Amino acid sequence: MFTGIITDKGVVASIVKNDGGDLRLGIKTAFDLSTVDIGASIACSGCCLTVVEKQDDIFFVDVSAESISKTTIGDWVEGSIVNLERALKMGDELGGHIVSGHVDGLASLESVVVEGESWRLVFAVKPDLAAFLAPKGSVTLNGVSLTVNEVSDLDGKTTFGINVIPHTWEQTNIGALKAGDNVHIEIDMLARYVARLSDINNA
Repeated sequence: MFTGIITDKGVVASIVKNDGGDLRLGIKTAFDLSTVDIGASIACSGCCLTVVEKQDDIFFVDVSAESISKTTIGDWVEGSIVNLERALKMGDELGGHIVSGHVDGLASLESVVVEGESWRLVFAVKPDLAAFLAPKGSVTLNGVSLTVNEVSDLDGKTTFGINVIPHTWEQTNIGALKAGDNVHIEIDMLARYVARLSDINNA
């Protein structure tokens, strides 16, 4: 489990593809890897991955072909910036919201507008995830816990807006996004279960 509070911007240091289509990624980090066990979970731009090897300041993770097909990881190259968060420990501060590290899909950046000292970003999302978004609700984008400002349904297209403060803009890869880019989206876990209970009650 995670909180969506990014604590490091890692850099993809190596990519190795095996015959089955899986990838082994080496990610350089400022984390003290002596405190990271083999088998530990690290959210990499919102995707929960397992540490399988460590070398100096680089940890290695295996990414299945299934995960590659559902995420942007297949587009990563050496030098790509990755938002990193270590898994929660008992007693840690819950600064964002409960995040599982399971990517639900992709959202596409429609526009970026400067508003005062922050940035307003508008994303488009596919219909199967639209019902889980609500104004003032939580959403995770590339592993970052954010608040939905508004949701718009127009001409069969659902978009939602968020505001990004300077700290988040600088300390995550959100600040490098441009219109047309895709990001990992994880819907709020609470919204998921509320929707499920509603389906059961209406069945």
